[in-house]
Amino acid sequence: MTLTRAVLFDFDGTLADTAPDLAAAANVLLQRRDKPVLPEIELRPWASHGARGLILASFGITPADQEFNALRDEFLDVYGTLLTQRPALFAGIKELLGSLEARNLPWGIVTNKAERFTHPIVAALGLSERAHIIVCGDTTPHAKPHPEPLLHAARALQLPPENCVYVGDDERDIVAGRAAGMRTIAAAYGYCASTEPASWQADTIIYTPSELLNWL
Repeated sequence: MTLTRAVLFDFDGTLADTAPDLAAAANVLLQRRDKPVLPEIELRPWASHGARGLILASFGITPADQEFNALRDEFLDVYGTLLTQRPALFAGIKELLGSLEARNLPWGIVTNKAERFTHPIVAALGLSERAHIIVCGDTTPHAKPHPEPLLHAARALQLPPENCVYVGDDERDIVAGRAAGMRTIAAAYGYCASTEPASWQADTIIYTPSELLNWL
């Protein structure tokens, strides 16, 4: 088995539960338009898809619609004021990161979330000084499912991609990881339905963060 020398994580839905603040931002937009707010549980599955997903779930509008850009910009402005109110690490993540550090295994974050949103949340969760690398959606010219963000992380860590593992809760995470030549782990505890990852061709599926340690 290939030696694991670093573990990289997606952020929303893998390391951190950011859905409450994303849902709150969507509901602000709905309230401004005198539309009924939506329960968080209905919006949670869309959290990994960012503004695009929340706008689709709330308004049924896609990037092909004329109103999308204005709604997206408004959503991001609102979210920027709310993003550190209720983020939390998923149950078991604190212990998982501590165990990786105890094993001297560097870990990092590769997310499609923009830098202006990612870094304040990472700091609020006390992870800024612990992550060996943080790659955001606008760090490189391409975002996932393109492999470049993951390759950028491997270069920064001075490691071959094959010595890195990537963990994510969305199919594009697995697509990006495979394209980068990394081993991939689907986080079925995230925002995806627990049955979805079976079709993603990840190297393995975990249903709790602690399972990652057993796999490593």
